[in-house]
Amino acid sequence: MKFNVQFLSFFVIRVEGKESQLHKSYQHYQTLDDYEYEDSEIKKFLDGEFTRISKRKVEKNPNKEQAPTKIGRFIVEPGYELDSNPNFNMFARLRGADDKESFKNACDDLVRSYLDTSSVRGGALIISQAVLSTHSDEPFIFVMKCDFEQKIVRISDEKSLISEVEMAISARNIKSILYPHMLEEGMMDEWELKIHQSSHARYFEDFLKFVSYEQSIPEIVNDQMMEYVQTYVESKWPDETNEERQQEEKELELWAASEKRNIQEKWEPAEVVEAASRIVEIKPEIELKFKIGDVHIKGLLADFGESIHIAKLNGRYAVVIEGDHFIFDKGVSPIELLQPESFQDVAEKLINKEEYMADIPYLSDEQD
Repeated sequence: MKFNVQFLSFFVIRVEGKESQLHKSYQHYQTLDDYEYEDSEIKKFLDGEFTRISKRKVEKNPNKEQAPTKIGRFIVEPGYELDSNPNFNMFARLRGADDKESFKNACDDLVRSYLDTSSVRGGALIISQAVLSTHSDEPFIFVMKCDFEQKIVRISDEKSLISEVEMAISARNIKSILYPHMLEEGMMDEWELKIHQSSHARYFEDFLKFVSYEQSIPEIVNDQMMEYVQTYVESKWPDETNEERQQEEKELELWAASEKRNIQEKWEPAEVVEAASRIVEIKPEIELKFKIGDVHIKGLLADFGESIHIAKLNGRYAVVIEGDHFIFDKGVSPIELLQPESFQDVAEKLINKEEYMADIPYLSDEQD
């Protein structure tokens, strides 16, 4: 996959002062056409970045809340077209530019808008119009932000040895926007764009105020769960002033806000399976991960009640996992040679665990 650059504008952003009184400015260094770009040093700097950005994998519903790469969709009011969205119009002007001057002017508008966001940092902002000529003449817009690197030096002469580089940038951690989003090689969706930024930052989300992003999987699960919990509480205690209901709501609120949670023992298995099925309908591949004792369990939420079962046993917990076969990773272990016992025999051992362990000499000696 090779992109041919039609136009490229290079800007330097400077941010000075303290947070309460930031002074933000930008300087346009140069705008290049396709011929000038081919003979420029910036081509060597960006070599491979266009392909890397376009091929970067992204999920509509990321597996974590602060995913670095996201798909955004332009927001429009019902009954209105794409050109009612200011962010879309900004990219449309960049895509429609057919000479250096009009492209530079469109870039100026983008940079000024970017400076208005709260998370701006100094660095280079590079905006390019490029085509994937093997598939179509439809242009893509790449917006690339390189923050200034800290404590960068270069080898100088034998007298001073090294000298400080005032405005060093690197292609290593480029933040980027690609518009339109490329669904597959050569396929695009003009309603969507792809952003890539540091997972803890909101560089482009703050900048693109009229773009929405799909919920992450944890957010989907949390929203569905809290909706189901509220329905459960309301059906059990219709009266909002009921003290039991108020206490239950308080406990569930604390439970939902905790990062590490224990099993609550509130719902029957059938209720849990029903709640899980509603979430699975939205996202079938949602994972189920938990820890029992020191053992980590990982499967799919859809597996609960089917191949993953949780039980109480002599005041402790047990997880029963069933399947048609085993697959072991590299590195052999004696367990791989096991002739499995019947489930009934294992269950009986667990039920009578204390007596069973006392009958094994080396285990009873350790306990003594």
